[in-house]
Amino acid sequence: MRKRILLAAALLAGCAGQPVGESGVANTQVDSESRQRARAFTDLASAYFARAQYKVALDELRKAITADNHFGPAYNAYGLIYMELTEDKLAEENFRHAIELDRSDSVTRNNYGWFLCTRGRYDEGLEQFSIALRNPLYTHPEEAMANSGLCAERKGDLALAEANLAKSLKLQPDNPNTLLKLAGLNFRRGRLMETQRLLGRHAELAPPTSESLWLGLRLERKLGDRSQEAAYGLQLRKHFPDSNEAKLLQTGQYE
Repeated sequence: MRKRILLAAALLAGCAGQPVGESGVANTQVDSESRQRARAFTDLASAYFARAQYKVALDELRKAITADNHFGPAYNAYGLIYMELTEDKLAEENFRHAIELDRSDSVTRNNYGWFLCTRGRYDEGLEQFSIALRNPLYTHPEEAMANSGLCAERKGDLALAEANLAKSLKLQPDNPNTLLKLAGLNFRRGRLMETQRLLGRHAELAPPTSESLWLGLRLERKLGDRSQEAAYGLQLRKHFPDSNEAKLLQTGQYE
């Protein structure tokens, strides 16, 4: 599972300024002290969420909403937690409420888009990414572009997936996760030399993961380099013995 790739700090830290309603006019009635308390509680919830302390995170979000029930990022955080807990109805309700409060909230649209994609609602998810990317003030367009690529891959549109991942990488050339995802996509499309190049770049930027080692192992198996294949397998069994990839290796499920 692509656990928490899109749930990095930036995704919960998209705490924009004042909420914006459907008219696009900021709500100037919100007390600044209440807004600050809501932001502080949401930041705490983000920290607890990152440590998988979901109950405590939810408690902090209740305090945030009590302080300011128009603070959109708190509802976005609710959505992320309920998404992780597979409480899909609650997750969607909170994502949608955050968007209702601020239709230009690209951070929430990115998260909501990924939620939709992971639930098989690919076209709806791709539309959310598209809306997020149309916002010229969105500070992390590479995230929505990468997620759009991964969503397209899940849908089976490999051409669109490759195009979007390549665009994301152009925006952030040293993102190891995007490099790895693009390498995996090239492997699926039979472009072994490009896969090898991207994997090499990934190795320069980040330590190996179970995913990168498994991809490297299968790549070298295709290329016929048994020595390098064995080296990848050794690292995978040593450093990630409980991973899904290690289990696949143990059972010989290379495809």
